[in-house]
Amino acid sequence: MKRQEDERVNYELEVVTLPVSDVDRSLAFYTEQAGFTLDVDYRPNDGFRVVQLTPPGSACSVQIGVGLTDAVPGSVRGLYLVVGDVEAARRELTRRGVEVGAVRHKAAKNDWQGDWQDGVDPQRGDYASFADFADPDGNTWVLQERGFRPS
Repeated sequence: MKRQEDERVNYELEVVTLPVSDVDRSLAFYTEQAGFTLDVDYRPNDGFRVVQLTPPGSACSVQIGVGLTDAVPGSVRGLYLVVGDVEAARRELTRRGVEVGAVRHKAAKNDWQGDWQDGVDPQRGDYASFADFADPDGNTWVLQERGFRPS
């Protein structure tokens, strides 16, 4: 049977591989500090190990391990974690021992030219407020606020 021209195929991003230098150190960081859930830790031999971890509430996981990638440890930049409250996410991660940068927001959102201001966006607009952190190897993450609802 031939596929219709207007039929769309879904492409679901489910796993991103992170290059790390020490799997056990990274496993501890992601589970104990970043709060990710350990899904799989499979090591059939000394040359291969896959550890899959999922951020709370995410449909996409990350994998770290041995024999997964030849990328340089710490070379992944700007993975986004979208959160409903960037200040609360920053507080939680900081409380867990993660060094998180200060919250910042886009200046002039409607005509943004790359300039930032300190703190959350005053209107708490979607995609406007951010904070950053890195894993022990230097792979970087961006917390981005979307869907803020005041308590």
